[in-house]
Amino acid sequence: MAYMNAEDAISGSLGECYVTIQGNRYNFMQAINLEAKVEKTKAEIPILGKTGKGNKTTGWKGTGSATFYYNTSIFRELLYLYKSTGQDVYFDIMITNEDPTSTIGSQTVILKGCNIDGGILAKFDADAEYLDEEMDFTFEDWEMPTRFNLLPGMLQ
Repeated sequence: MAYMNAEDAISGSLGECYVTIQGNRYNFMQAINLEAKVEKTKAEIPILGKTGKGNKTTGWKGTGSATFYYNTSIFRELLYLYKSTGQDVYFDIMITNEDPTSTIGSQTVILKGCNIDGGILAKFDADAEYLDEEMDFTFEDWEMPTRFNLLPGMLQ
């Protein structure tokens, strides 16, 4: 029987995140977490002779969320630019997961055409140990230039 070795569980904190906005690449080291999802859109398809309907994929939608320390004005500047000029800025986010203890290597995903849904303009909390903020976003495309290796025993 094949099984996964504990060393192949990827450490949640051993990652890198870079944001590219208007030609500037930022090391987004203040990120606490980020999650991006793809949701397939489907149409119900009536089928003659069947009592149930089939499901056909018709597209997809990319959404994401991130939490980061409240110590950068980069995203507030994008909101300010939109408020002041009407120019909405799209950007890319590159996330790499790589745990040197693991045997599976690394994975990099690039989220293309990201656009923030909104954001916090100002904040304080006299009782907090630190300030953080959340950001929801959508993305238009994505690439996966590197992929994890298969675990030994996965492919049968």
